[in-house]
Amino acid sequence: MSKDIRIKKGLDINLQGAAEKQMAQAIRSNTYAINPDDFHGVIPKIIAKVGTEVKAGSPLFYSKSNDQILFNSPVSGEVVEIVRGAKRKILFFKVLADKEQQYEDFGAKNVASMSGDDVKSHLLQAGCWPFIKQRPYDIMANPEVAPKAIFVSGYNSAPLAADLDFILSGKENELDAAITALSKLTTGKVHISVNSQASPLAKVNNAEIHNISGPHPIGNVSTQIAKVDPINKGEIVWVVSAQDLVVIGELLLTGKYNATRKIAVAGSSVKSPKYYETKIGAEVSTFIYDAGVNNDNVRMINGNVLTGTTVNPDGHLASTVDTFTVIPEGNDYEFFGWNKPVFDKISYSRALTFSWLFPKKKYDLDTNTNGEHRAFVVTGNYEDVFPLDIYPLQLLKAFTYNDLDEMEKLGAYEIAPEDFALTEFVCVSKQNHQDIVRKGLDVMYKEIG
Repeated sequence: MSKDIRIKKGLDINLQGAAEKQMAQAIRSNTYAINPDDFHGVIPKIIAKVGTEVKAGSPLFYSKSNDQILFNSPVSGEVVEIVRGAKRKILFFKVLADKEQQYEDFGAKNVASMSGDDVKSHLLQAGCWPFIKQRPYDIMANPEVAPKAIFVSGYNSAPLAADLDFILSGKENELDAAITALSKLTTGKVHISVNSQASPLAKVNNAEIHNISGPHPIGNVSTQIAKVDPINKGEIVWVVSAQDLVVIGELLLTGKYNATRKIAVAGSSVKSPKYYETKIGAEVSTFIYDAGVNNDNVRMINGNVLTGTTVNPDGHLASTVDTFTVIPEGNDYEFFGWNKPVFDKISYSRALTFSWLFPKKKYDLDTNTNGEHRAFVVTGNYEDVFPLDIYPLQLLKAFTYNDLDEMEKLGAYEIAPEDFALTEFVCVSKQNHQDIVRKGLDVMYKEIG
């Protein structure tokens, strides 16, 4: 099979405010917070109670479904608050950071001499297992079930997303150690997809490298899996994000759990969009006010504009993102906006819109959906931006009425919510596709397993 992956279906959304390739150091955060909801499906069981002194790498909680899966503190300090919501659901574990950081010592390892069981137990003990997700169902990987392959996407094609080649520069040793370790956890191959041979990931050993090109969602790992090694019923593949490889690699080489994160702070509402080095769970204020915000009426997003989650200015950086986006809030409405030509918005439709005439133009878009929620309308637009060999509209409908047989037949094992971000963007019915998919996959996991 060819090592080149190219797609034609998809859509690049060109937005203003891309981060300049300039790295700044974020202000040291006073508190760091870990949100269990960043790891879908995890029910946390408390290890570190309020008042507990922890080191960077000390466990804060474990998963109720598997007590071997630990979730660690990104910094040393004191657990000062466990924030709860409705029905006493745990929302955040907050740690007041020490000025001088102390690390748990998990011991440096000779990766080449480790067995698969050694790697697995080490990642579980050190709290790095939550970085590994599985398909189907897009949930945390089960350490008891070996995958047929492991996939890493080295290219992020989403709007304003971080440039992974820039972020990973200089981390070749850590990446190589992490890939070597992961290769021992599968009988198949580790597949890495890159957009350029200059990528640090293109130089690692013990992996098969794929060159990818095309519009978004070429960077989505589901697209790459479908082209390289599709998932059939009963099969499992694991997925690891590129920047999490650095954490795993540094753990193996030094014995320290270093939760450093390099993020792109981007968006048309950011005065000085650039990259910041911080840590998982840092306060948003420690980098966003240095970058600057144009006005108060903005939407702050943990992640990219298509798949990210809203966060308040006093919130914290999510555990799983490498992009932080700020765009205008869309809470204003245009008089007769539906009945006049549109020149300043992107639209996949050509009805009174002209963005198709200017494919390279960059737009300043807000969060306004420009329409209300309504029943599904069959337009054929979904198929034009959906590169997988799946009928997206039919699958969405199967998810809405929970027909498990149809879900299976229509390819639900191959997808994740993020794969429907573009169909959601072009949807004239304003349906929340990603939420529909997430709920449908949860039903499948509960009923089928």
